[in-house]
Amino acid sequence: MLDDALPEPDLESRVNDRDHQALKLWLRLLACTTRIEDQLRQRLRADFGTTLPRFDLLAQLERHPDGLSMRELSQRLMVTGGNVTGITDQLEAEGLVQREPHPSDRRSFTVKLTAAGRRQFKRMAATHEGWIVELMAGWDKEQKSQVYELLAGLKTHLAETTRK
Repeated sequence: MLDDALPEPDLESRVNDRDHQALKLWLRLLACTTRIEDQLRQRLRADFGTTLPRFDLLAQLERHPDGLSMRELSQRLMVTGGNVTGITDQLEAEGLVQREPHPSDRRSFTVKLTAAGRRQFKRMAATHEGWIVELMAGWDKEQKSQVYELLAGLKTHLAETTRK
């Protein structure tokens, strides 16, 4: 009989003792990230009837009260303009964002949060933070600090490597 407590197989399940440590680490990081993201997707849908891409778009707008162009949103979210347009259309229909003519480009729009969008995002962001705290509770404060510092070093190395 299968143990229901065992996690579903993921990319990390492919590794074996002969694989390079760096490959094992990469797959472990990816597996953890994927599991956290899956939880966030499920919880956003269940608690707020929304998706992670919609949450991410609202988060970008919350950080930029003067709004962002569709091109800027696309770049920041690392998705196509068509994806941003579709999500923006939905959020605008729900009264969470509004499009305004871009001040310097007549062919473009600036997207901003509405007052209702700010209120809704504030509720989602507070809940989202609680979920992250819960999901990271497997580490104590010191462990989180250590991993954070280690990943900072990796991030610096990657930035230097990609510049070459």
